[in-house]
Amino acid sequence: MDSKWADGTPIYRQLRDRVVAMILEGTLKEGDPLPSVRNVAAEFRLNPLTVLKGYQTLVEEQLVEKRRGLGMYVSTGARAALLKDERQRFLEQEWPKTQATIARLGLDVHELLGPKKND
Repeated sequence: MDSKWADGTPIYRQLRDRVVAMILEGTLKEGDPLPSVRNVAAEFRLNPLTVLKGYQTLVEEQLVEKRRGLGMYVSTGARAALLKDERQRFLEQEWPKTQATIARLGLDVHELLGPKKND
């Protein structure tokens, strides 16, 4: 995880987003343990309550499960659920803007796909 935090977004939310990115990228897989709250707090000089709040958000979203006395683990199906949500968000929010830009610039499919490797 990156140790830099952006202004304007709560750190617990940024921490949540970083864990989500790690799940989507496959760095964290289903059943993998999350780094302990204590370790993350020490490594990034964060209040442990901030780390716990970020992790708790993931638990509430059912992306992570608490195992009493053992820690927190990536839930079964977490990556699939995240991919579904991200695809839906892209199709609803990003794609219409991209489509409008393509139309405004008069681009066609061949230009978008780029040159073929055999060309």
